[in-house]
Amino acid sequence: MKIAFLMDSIEGINPVYETTAALMYEANQRGHNVFFFEPHDIYVRGQQIVARMKDVTVSPDMPLDQYWQAIIVQKREEALIFESLVDLDVLFLRKDPPLNYGSIEMLAPISDKVFMVNDPIGMVFGNSKLYTLNFPELTPETHISRDPARLRKIIDNFGGDMVIKPLGRFGGEGIIKVSTKDPENLNSLINYYVGSHKPYAEREQIMVQEYRKAVKEKGDVRILLLNGEILGAMTRMPPEGSFRTNIKVGGSAYFHEITPKEQEVCERIKPRLVRDGLYFVGIDLIDEKLIEVNCVSPGGIPRINGLNNCRIETRVIDFVEAQASSHQRERAPE
Repeated sequence: MKIAFLMDSIEGINPVYETTAALMYEANQRGHNVFFFEPHDIYVRGQQIVARMKDVTVSPDMPLDQYWQAIIVQKREEALIFESLVDLDVLFLRKDPPLNYGSIEMLAPISDKVFMVNDPIGMVFGNSKLYTLNFPELTPETHISRDPARLRKIIDNFGGDMVIKPLGRFGGEGIIKVSTKDPENLNSLINYYVGSHKPYAEREQIMVQEYRKAVKEKGDVRILLLNGEILGAMTRMPPEGSFRTNIKVGGSAYFHEITPKEQEVCERIKPRLVRDGLYFVGIDLIDEKLIEVNCVSPGGIPRINGLNNCRIETRVIDFVEAQASSHQRERAPE
């Protein structure tokens, strides 16, 4: 099969901890033709969606670190392949957040011709922190507004600590804990985040959410889902002096055993994820409450593999092989 990865530059990736590297490596080991390209490589030629791709297929059975160096060399030496994207069997959309809307608009018209992980239109809806509003009964108390006075009143009425989350940022960036114990700074922070110096319509909406104290003692839980089914999970603990658990800001990963309540959360959100074509996602929970759904390049496979002595990527590639085969049968002329 032809399996392509739309992603960030491979030179800047540490394959040991990168989920995309694990998926590429598994696809290569199975003998598939693996291609690489970035969002700026997509264009239109004669009404066809085409990409300036590089064939990064190399000999199988290398150790991961050697494999990664080999594909970097291959990328630099191999001539560009101007491939019509509908000739692909599978396309992984693995560009790190934020979502690149330009590439999504180019890919959406052919999403019924190539099996994509994840569906472009589904990712438009799913990439926002607002996606959790589809499951209000599963999330902590949540408010969203661009009005500083309203936000301040919400925090005052709540009475306890809350978390401010800018809607357009990722990886824990800009997330802070606030409370009424520091009213002067609270007002300044709210005004800063919404951009209160701007006209109302131009201000930034921010999310104010109940702070779950359990995050300091128990961390949060990242669960990877494939077609709505649990692949694996890990606990992420915040570093000293912080409540943010993201690995990129210093969080640490530990073994986690799924609880019945966490299993129930996954079952509740499965139908919506599958309907939206969000086949491979990572969800974050704190104290068994749904905090976020990550569908744009969700990570965690290498760390969960190490904690559980497994190889999750094999199940993902099994799934896309089956889906691509099904697509081919549906498209075959009678």
